[in-house]
Amino acid sequence: MTRGGRVKDQDGPERRCIVSGEVQPKGGLIRFVVGPGAALVPDIEGKLPGRGIYVSADRALIAQAAKKKLFARAAREPVTVPADLDALVHDLQTRRVIGLLALARKAGQAVAGYEKVKDWLRSEEAVVLIQATDGSERGKTKLKAPPGEDGFVGCLLAGEIGLAFGREHVIHAALAAGGLSARVVEEAAKLARLRGQDGGHCGATRED
Repeated sequence: MTRGGRVKDQDGPERRCIVSGEVQPKGGLIRFVVGPGAALVPDIEGKLPGRGIYVSADRALIAQAAKKKLFARAAREPVTVPADLDALVHDLQTRRVIGLLALARKAGQAVAGYEKVKDWLRSEEAVVLIQATDGSERGKTKLKAPPGEDGFVGCLLAGEIGLAFGREHVIHAALAAGGLSARVVEEAAKLARLRGQDGGHCGATRED
């Protein structure tokens, strides 16, 4: 992952955004399909059957695609687009990241709480530091993210991280190496773009 949530592997599958016309790796795009009854469905997990229609992970572009009826043009048939599609995609992507983080916790690949995170960072078990956007900046600077472009995720609120750990609020969390951790980072980078955080707030190392 690069800054702004773009996928590093340029040899992977690429698709064209129907709004900007830009061709980019699938990891930076939201997939949509036309479901039963000609209803447009955001395919957040990228697993639904049907021909994919792709828009960059950008709420303004998603809203523009809906307003200008670009989904119908791409599908070559009339489609029913949900109201406030960009907000729906944002909410679904948020749930996706929280769900993956919860799975990582259950698999023993994630911990929460300042002391546990500090221990994981010290022992180099942590490969990703997660910190809440609404946490104290002074407190957050006491922990240094692991090196590398994928070493820091900072696009989630404390309440959202808390949901993944069964708590009300979590400011600090960490991920160990593993498939689930990589998926959390990738999906969080996409969420960061949807939240307009293209400056390395997700999927990139935080500068101290």
